[in-house]
Amino acid sequence: MPIIAPSLLAADFARLGEEIDSVRAGGADWLHFDVMDGLFVPNLSIGIPVLESVRKHTDMFLDVHLMIREPGRYVRRFAEAGADLICLHVESDTEENIRAALREIRALGKKAGLALKPGTPWDAALPFIEETDLILVMTVEPGFGGQKFMPDMLPKLGYLQDTLEGFGLECLLEVDGGIDPLNAALSVAAGARVLVAGSSVFKAGNRGEQIALLRGRPAEGGNS
Repeated sequence: MPIIAPSLLAADFARLGEEIDSVRAGGADWLHFDVMDGLFVPNLSIGIPVLESVRKHTDMFLDVHLMIREPGRYVRRFAEAGADLICLHVESDTEENIRAALREIRALGKKAGLALKPGTPWDAALPFIEETDLILVMTVEPGFGGQKFMPDMLPKLGYLQDTLEGFGLECLLEVDGGIDPLNAALSVAAGARVLVAGSSVFKAGNRGEQIALLRGRPAEGGNS
């Protein structure tokens, strides 16, 4: 059964605590926390102070996605702010610095993730594959919410899944971008085990129903 990680980027920040409680009650497993610096991606978003507040409000697993340049400068601060998993982009720095950042994340007792933009080939993850706990395949261009899912990313998931199985590695595959119940099923079939869904969950009339549908099962009531 896939892990469902609603993206807080699509939540109502005027009532963020209520939004978190709503998706938790609806059956969400993780919270996805998008950080943008206006440099690596065009937009700016939330950062360390908001993460600290979210951590105080909930004990849910916090999946922090750093869409920032030179993320190694900040991994310790995000770890201390309450992240459970810190995911950084392979394109965001040199290979040496990315490897050092992944090792530091693990040394801090956190899970380490590596993200790939849509235009980045799947094998860009190979130099780091034994140092990551999760690989995030972006199914939209990072930096904007509400985009449409790119189905041509599904083969990338398949190649990564085959490689992980070949190495005997227990590394989760995650997808992020335009996820709905239909492409969620396709993504899981291709190897995804974590589904990030922002607008699909937070804009749903009944969030519990939508989370159940993303898991591929009929809704059992749930919360609005």
